[in-house]
Formats: sequence, structure tokens, C-alpha cells
Amino acid sequence: MKYVVGLSRIIVGVLFIISGFIKLNDPVGFSFKLQEYFSQGVLNLPFLEPHALKISLIVVILEVLLGVMLLIGFKKKLTVWSLLLMIIFFTFLTFYSAYFNKVTDCGCFGDAIKLTPWESFTKDIILLILIVILFVGIKHIKSMLTPLVKRIITGFVLIACIIFAVYVLRHLPAIDFRPYKIGVNIEEGMSTPEDAPKAIYDYAWKFKVNGEEKIIVTQGDYPTVEGEFIDVETTEVQKGYEPPIHDFTIEQNGEDFTTTLLQEPKLVIVVAYDLQKSDYRAFEEIKRVTDIAKGKGYKVIGMSASSNKVSKKIISGYNLGFEFYFTDETALKTIVRSNPAILVLEKGTIKQKVHYNDVTDLTF
Repeated sequence: MKYVVGLSRIIVGVLFIISGFIKLNDPVGFSFKLQEYFSQGVLNLPFLEPHALKISLIVVILEVLLGVMLLIGFKKKLTVWSLLLMIIFFTFLTFYSAYFNKVTDCGCFGDAIKLTPWESFTKDIILLILIVILFVGIKHIKSMLTPLVKRIITGFVLIACIIFAVYVLRHLPAIDFRPYKIGVNIEEGMSTPEDAPKAIYDYAWKFKVNGEEKIIVTQGDYPTVEGEFIDVETTEVQKGYEPPIHDFTIEQNGEDFTTTLLQEPKLVIVVAYDLQKSDYRAFEEIKRVTDIAKGKGYKVIGMSASSNKVSKKIISGYNLGFEFYFTDETALKTIVRSNPAILVLEKGTIKQKVHYNDVTDLTF
């Protein structure tokens, strides 16, 4: 039992630290995922949506802290109880998402590792079993460190997590796991290779043959059967290839300018997924920086999911020298975790990407 508990302790501790750190690297992204869970179509807890970022920070820091506390054997009863309650809650969420197909990506490992809902649920069941083992064999959780050393390590980790969280919130994630990281060509990210696997579907054809219903399953071909056709049901049995970038468009007045703008040799994009939630102080500096870019031959545009009325108000209020185009809000949230932010592109390739606090770092 001692060795089983020791192995479980290492696996659980390391997984919680990795999972927590990945989300701590991008707490804004995890808060978007929590908002999805809190929405009316899922858990129906809309009153929690405005607090999603705060909850996100508490959860991810707690994940890292509990993982460290387990490994060093600090306050083992509190640690194991906390881990057990947390994994029970996570298991409920992932089962609910998988069974009712509500949230297609739990966000357990942020954008670094994508898991399907059932994969997430399976992962949580395994962790639940390992934590129950720790709960039963808690007397075998021992440490050679003194209580003072364990307090110092825990305190240091807590302070380090808070400092790191403040840094990524004021700037951008230290590690970018998303498909819009610097160096990526957006057009290439939207393309599908010729040899990419295609989606496979089962077609359940229903016929009436000699007065009885008969179902014949094929993968697309109309079956040869003597009878009266009634209905057909389609089920996807194997997903096809999905490009990393699949929801990116730049539109204005119903016209798609994506291809044209991605061919621009010098393009600056001001991204603001929701102009009404933007930090308005940033637009004064954005005005200055974009004017410099235009003077150096760059085409400057804005991208937002806000209405024309709202964008025109911002343009007029800050005397901005560019127009806003429409792009899906989810895509804009994926592109950059700042509202607003600035991207610099060269024929569709992202060369620079900065938080509104760092617009002075841009080079033209």
C-alpha cells in the first residue's frame, strides 16, 4: 500500500501542477471557458459570469498549490480533502459536458492539450481513483522536510503564482499554445492538406420491406433493396481533419475581405472582441501608434464583433484613422487575450502581437 500511495501521490501532484500551470499561463482563456459553463445553456449560473476571471485565478492557483503541497507532504489531511472535493466537482462537470454534449472542450489543459469531453471525464475518473487511494492510505504520505521548510516552499509557490498571474494579465500568456501565435501564417492555418483524413459517416437507411421495417447501414451508398424508403439517419463515426484556424473571416457590410487583406505586405490590425468592454484609455496610445504605422506605409484596420454603431463611436471619440471590420467574437478571443490588442502581419504571417499595455514595444 505504501508504494501504491507513493506512486499515486506523484501522479496526482504532477498532473495538478501541470494542469494548473498551463491554465495559470492563460487565466483569461480559462475564464472564457468558465463563462461557457456558467451560461444559461449549460449550468444556468449567469450571475457567476462577471466573476469568471476571479474564479479562474483562484482555481488555477489552488491547483498548483495543492499539487506542490501533496508532493512535499504539507498539511496532508487538508490537501487530500481539498483534492478530493475538487476532483469530484471536476468529474461532475466533465460528465455533464460529455453526456449532454454541452461544452466540447473542458479546458483542463488550456490550449496546450485538447481533450474530448469523454476523454476529460475518463481522465478525471482515473484521478478520482488515485485520490481515493491517497485518502485511504493517508498515513503513508510522509515527508523528510521540516514543517518550516514546507511552509516556506508553499509560501514561495503561492507568491510566485500570484506574480506570474499578474504578469500574464498585464501582458499576454508567456507561452502561446493557440493557432495564432507569432510566426504562424493565417492562410496556411486555414488550409486543408490534400491527403488529410476525411470524415466518415454511417447512414442508417430505413425501408419498409414486406410490411416490416428494415434498417440497412452503409457509409454513403444508397442500398440496393426492394422496398419503400422511409427515412435515413446520419452518424459521424470518425472526425475528419479540421484546420487549426477554421473560423477566421474579415467582413464589412456583408462582404468578405479576408483573402485580400491577408495578402497585404504591411498590415496592422487592432483587435477588440467587444469594444464596449475595452479599456478605453488604451485607444489614445493606439491612435498614436497606428498613425505612425500609416506614415510608414502600413495598412491599418480594426477587427471587432461589435456593431457599426459602437465602432463608429470609438473611431469618432478617439479620432482613429482606420475602420473596423467584423470578425467572430470567439475567433477574436482566441487570437489574442487582450481587449484591445495590436497585431502586425506580413502577407498573412503574424510578426508581432502585443497587449494594449505594450503597444510602445511595437517596431515598424
